[in-house]
Amino acid sequence: MSTTITSPFIYAPGENITAEATGTVAVRKFVKISGSRTGAGNLAVTAAAAGDRAFGVAANDATAGQLVRVARGGVVKVIAAGAIAAGAAVQVGTGGAVSTAAAGVVVGFAVTGAADGAIAEIAFPA
Repeated sequence: MSTTITSPFIYAPGENITAEATGTVAVRKFVKISGSRTGAGNLAVTAAAAGDRAFGVAANDATAGQLVRVARGGVVKVIAAGAIAAGAAVQVGTGGAVSTAAAGVVVGFAVTGAADGAIAEIAFPA
């Protein structure tokens, strides 16, 4: 009798994933899972709101029904909502941007400092 070994991974290594937007998402902003897979079989994502648990960062703009590349690992570039100090724990901020952690879910930490509206380099996930 033989044993069939199957891979437990759906995405390996899972750092860059293509998903389908179920709402408008903006490049360099956090996205979250918005439900089960879409009718086309893609992961469903939408813009993350302040304090949400992030799935990753949009690598391109997309509207509902369009595919979006999602960056999920290592150091990612995200638009800052407020000034962020290097080494600070961060969360999803206003409009899916990144902000210094307050009451939301910590999603990573700042590798370098960033001014409000600038591109922050974030080690994601934490």
